Formats: sequence, structure tokens, C-alpha cells
Amino acid sequence: MGDLELLLPGEAEVLVRGLRSFPLREMGSEGWNQQHENLEKLNMQAILDATISQGEPIQELLVTHGKVPTLVEELIAVEMWKQKVFPVLCRVEDFKPQNTFPIYMVVHHEASIINLLETVFFHKEVCESAEDTVLDLVDYCHRKLTLLVARSGCGGPPEGEGSQDSNPMQELQKQAELMEFEIALKALSVLRYITDCVDSLSLSTLSRMLSTHNLPCLLVELLEHSPWNRREGGKLQQFEGSRWHTVAPSEQQKLSKLDGQVWIALYNLLLSPEAQARYCLTSFAKGQLLKLRAFLTDTLLDQLPNLAHLQSFLAHLALTETQPPKKDLVLEQIPEIWERLERENRGKWQAIAKHQLQHVFSPSQQDLRLQAQRWAETYRLDVLEAVAPERPRCAYCSAEASKRCSRCQNEWYCCRECQVKHWEKHGKTCVLAAQGDRAK
Repeated sequence: MGDLELLLPGEAEVLVRGLRSFPLREMGSEGWNQQHENLEKLNMQAILDATISQGEPIQELLVTHGKVPTLVEELIAVEMWKQKVFPVLCRVEDFKPQNTFPIYMVVHHEASIINLLETVFFHKEVCESAEDTVLDLVDYCHRKLTLLVARSGCGGPPEGEGSQDSNPMQELQKQAELMEFEIALKALSVLRYITDCVDSLSLSTLSRMLSTHNLPCLLVELLEHSPWNRREGGKLQQFEGSRWHTVAPSEQQKLSKLDGQVWIALYNLLLSPEAQARYCLTSFAKGQLLKLRAFLTDTLLDQLPNLAHLQSFLAHLALTETQPPKKDLVLEQIPEIWERLERENRGKWQAIAKHQLQHVFSPSQQDLRLQAQRWAETYRLDVLEAVAPERPRCAYCSAEASKRCSRCQNEWYCCRECQVKHWEKHGKTCVLAAQGDRAK
């Protein structure tokens, strides 16, 4: 890996072995921040390893040291913090932090973990090492995809542009909402990788996916709405790499990565013998699944030839009698992380928010400078560029960019005009990043 190596030999193992679960009250604390930075390093190293085909040491370490369940618990804990504690912080009228970055890092923590899980869950042994927490992860993915479908029926994902009248906390809320859309897309990929392991999943997990949540029907809804596609000015745009990109007419028949994830997940859930034995094809499920026939065009089959088997399955399904809903009298495991965390913290959301306001999210200028320095050291630009999926894009118009902000070196632009237009949004972040460089 040469100069692009982020973690020294042996350092990754130390970071993985040190991963632990934090109580909601401690999120944003010094120890929690250190683990967040460690996770970011592991995340970037895992992407870098996969990008340059140097093996998968991070994935192997997570399995060896049994840390995948820890990541799942941390993922659900920060999801709960965002739902229960973050809104309380936003409602405190006299809370006007000079800098919202400490809170942003907690909000961003969920995206960091789901991104790492997306990278490593490609490997079957990672899914197997999740053990019972795979049930919790299935529930998590279901929650995210349900919100994604609901949002697509209300005009799609939010825009990233801020308002001149917004205060810092309101801006943070908007950023969190936009981030939620990206997190849901990552959850879709994780769910698809879980379906790749359908032959080794427990009966409880299969029942959760097929009976409790009826994921095949939810995936059909996703294909119908395709929330990662939109029309702007008559042009088709797709969301990829955290940005909307205009799709050239010659490329519009090409299967997008996200559409491909949905089709593969459907294939796994409908055609594997293990899933077919568990899935009850009710009249509702039959009606939903038969909608897929309209999408199975020759162009799609050319790109995913295995879908011809799904096409045959649907042709047979059209002639098959539906089944009444059935209740299996079996003892099944249920997810427990969300319920346990909610039980442990019920009635304490206000107290947790008050504690964090006083001790975590009101840092001194010196503390902010030290944090800025650590962030600059964590997010090394040479590594970020190496793991980027494509050429840099203009932060304002999304065109391919060749010019970088000379002050913070973080944002790219295609021209001076776009940089000037984007300054109102970028200015505060730019100043903070520049402070971090000076503190080094």
C-alpha cells in the first residue's frame, strides 16, 4: 500500500480489539470521540484495502475478535440517540453553541458505522459472525427502507441547500435529514449482503425477513419508487457517491448499482430453497410480486442474466393458487438491542440531553482547536482521494472539478463562480478546517 497506508501493521488490530459499546449518556465524550476517530480510520482502511485489492485485514480482524456484534449495537444506539436525544437538544432555546461540530460528529457516527458494515458485509463470514445481532440488523435495515419508501412518496430526499434565516442547530437538523437518506441507501446494500447468506441464516432470521417484515414486498415498493432517481429539468438524475449526477441519455438503460442491489436481494429471497420453504405467498404478496414482470425487460436481463430464473418463477406464480396466512407455532428469537436500550433509558432523554449540553457539547475554544487538529489528522486528504469512487465533483453544481478550496483544501469546484456561490454554505466549515490545520 506504500504511502497510502493509513494504519501501521498491528495498529488496526489494536483499534479493533479496543472497540466497545458506549451508553447513550457517554456519546460525544472524550472516550467516545476517540472510538469514533478509530472507526473512521478502520472505515477508510477497509475501503482502501478493497479498492487496491490488498486483502481484507479489517474484515478478518472484526471476525477474529468478535466485534461485529459490537458495531451493530453501536449502530442501533446512535440511531436511538438521534431519535430520542437529538430532538431534545434542538428544542433547547437558550442553547446556542459557538460550534456545532461536536454534535455533528455524533450525528455522523451512524453513517460511519453503516459505511464500514457495507464494506465488510460483502464477506459471508462477517454476516455469520454477527450471530444473534443479525436479527437486530435486519430490523434496522427494515426501519431505514420503510422510511425511504415513505419519503419517496412525499417528494423524495431533502435538498442540501440551507436557508439564510437558519440558526446553526437548524442547519444541523437539515444535514442530519440529508444524511438519513444516504444511510438508508447504505442499509439497502447491507440487507442485500445479508440475503446472500440466506442459506446459513437461522430460521428466526428468515422468519423475521419473510413473515414479520415481508421484505420481498418492501423491495418491490422500492423498485417502483426508485428514490435514488429523480427528474430535474427533464433530465434523469441518479444519487451516487453522496451526490446527484445527471445521467446521459445513452446511459439511462444501464442498471444502477442500487437497482441492482434490490434485484439481487429479491432473487435471493424468492428463489433460494430455504426462503421458499418459509415464505407464505398470500394474495397480497402475489399481487405485489407480479408487478416485477413489468420491470423484467430484455435490456435488464442482458445485464443480469440470472433474473431469467426470477422471470420463470413469476410466470409460474401467476398460475399458482395463493396461500392463507399461516402461524408457525415455533419458538423464535427476537431482536433485543433496541428494546433493551429503550428500557434502560426510558424517561431519561431530558436528563441525558442536559448532561451532554453541560459536559460534552459546550467545549472551550482550546478544546475545539484540539478536536480540529485530531479531525485533520484522521481525515487525511491523500487517503480520502484514494478511496474516492470517482473524480472530484463541484460542491455547488456537481460537475467534474479540478480546483480545490485553497483555504481548507476540503471542497472542490469547477470554476470560481461556483465557489463564490457556495461560500455562504461552506464558509463556517472552511474556517473550522483551516483552524485545524493551524493547530497541527
